[in-house]
Amino acid sequence: MEAVVSPEKVDSRDIPPIPVRMLNEYVYCPRLAYLMWVQGEFVDSADTVEGKIGHRRVDRPGAPLPEAKSGGESVQSAASTPQAATAAPERETQRDAEAMETVHARSVWLTSERWAMTGKVDLVEAKGNVATPVDYKRGKRPHTAGGAWDPERVQLCAQGLLLREHGFTAEGGFLYFIGSRERVPVSFTDELIELTQNAITGARAMAADGLIPPPLEEDFKCARCSLIGICLPDEVRFLTHAHAEPRPVYPSLDRCLPLYVQSNRARIRKEGEVLIVEEERNEVARARLGEVSHVVLHGPALLTTPALHECFRREIPVSYHSYGGWFLGHTVGVGHRNVETRIHQFRVAAEADFCLKLARRLVAAKIRNGRVLLQRNWKGSADAIKTTMVGMRQDARAALGAKSLEQLLGIEGTAAARYFSAFAGMLSQPQEFDFEGRNRRPPRDPVNALLSMGYAMLVREWVVTLSAVGLDPYRRFYHQPRFGRPALALDMMEPFRPLIADSTAITVLNNGEIQGSDFLRGAGGCAMTDAGRKRFIAAFERRMAQEVTHPLFGYRISYRRLLEVQGRLLIRWLAGEIPAYPLFLTR
Repeated sequence: MEAVVSPEKVDSRDIPPIPVRMLNEYVYCPRLAYLMWVQGEFVDSADTVEGKIGHRRVDRPGAPLPEAKSGGESVQSAASTPQAATAAPERETQRDAEAMETVHARSVWLTSERWAMTGKVDLVEAKGNVATPVDYKRGKRPHTAGGAWDPERVQLCAQGLLLREHGFTAEGGFLYFIGSRERVPVSFTDELIELTQNAITGARAMAADGLIPPPLEEDFKCARCSLIGICLPDEVRFLTHAHAEPRPVYPSLDRCLPLYVQSNRARIRKEGEVLIVEEERNEVARARLGEVSHVVLHGPALLTTPALHECFRREIPVSYHSYGGWFLGHTVGVGHRNVETRIHQFRVAAEADFCLKLARRLVAAKIRNGRVLLQRNWKGSADAIKTTMVGMRQDARAALGAKSLEQLLGIEGTAAARYFSAFAGMLSQPQEFDFEGRNRRPPRDPVNALLSMGYAMLVREWVVTLSAVGLDPYRRFYHQPRFGRPALALDMMEPFRPLIADSTAITVLNNGEIQGSDFLRGAGGCAMTDAGRKRFIAAFERRMAQEVTHPLFGYRISYRRLLEVQGRLLIRWLAGEIPAYPLFLTR
């Protein structure tokens, strides 16, 4: 894929002032700065949370920073009301200067049009016209030349330049390391000022260029970066250079689980840090907000406005389903801020060749994964399934060579007919569930009821995942976006239908978790009982939490985390960083 899909280059005059903190990130890793500043990406980690805790003291209200006698632009302390200080007399005596009290101003916001820069100084110690910035850092002082690394020194120097712009004399500052309780002095030498100026120029040029910088080459910095799951440095290098194996992804321990509410009389309200589920004013369940990853409502269950607002603040999505399980939509807060990703998506979606290229791979992966599922679970003789297996192998090859989306639809339909004609052979007791082929709206037998429920839940997972990574779940590459359906979610779920939804249905039937008595038949349709649906939801969540080995990258990862990785790899392909969208093919 070529770089023609990159967003329009931005005139540097349209770029807002660069935050001082982003200079730190730029010197540390330009790609990290681009993700955080230009694309608005951010994820907390143990290090960032520790840093926030360490800054609580300097964020408390303190004395305002007095104006320098030479004037300059306005200075505002974020934690206090700005007040004009009485200027010292022009003919101030040396004794008065020595007796002048040092002012400690915390959380001081400064902006400079000259440097096109803005930022907050944790602490400013001002005595007369002499101001010393103090920047708080987590951890212990590093034992390196200069007492600190360049990113921290540049950030502090930028704060000094801002103070100079406001009329103060700033010849140096301090880095205070919270872990070791040490102050490290930093002099604003000509060399450091030049390094800072180059960082300002480079960061603005990077933003104006509109192209994300490449990942660092095998750098130790990536391992502790909170954005490693968004940046995917090893995966991008592997797919572009193929010279090094990716390091394993170590996602944080996910103790959060979805909260499913099925009762049509349920009301969910917030009380402190807890969501309480009530039926007719009687409490039936409760869940700690810190342990909820997703709220899933079936039927007319009610979520109060305070509870919804708290979900917004915590970025907990709320999904809505019909009572029968059909996915209706989901609610999030302000949404993802990464507009650039959606620009890439819409540009590529307008290119028929690119759409066909991706669609062929998605359909071929779906056929191949379905074929592997048949191999693993077939209960009869190998000869009985041989024709189907050969046909599906040919279908997968044909899908990769399809000349149009219409031809691809025909190939997919042929492969699906082969697959579902053999589906009953994967069941331990097929005669109990009378499955003769795929049907829906409404499903007419228990197996189809389970498949429809599983597909609806998988669509929901993909809609939430795509929205979370910054993509529009409705702008497709393969499925037509008619009737307001989430076409991109349907595209992306194709390879995962057999692996997650079909596999879950086979598991619950073969293990006896769900039996014929868990279904209701009537009016030409078949639906699950509340108890049966509850057990199927639990089995689906177990499948999403199951770890698998990625066939390309070699690390183990849960299906839920895998969906996010695949969504972010799609972004990397749309941005032109990798030559093709990597598929997940089971073995």
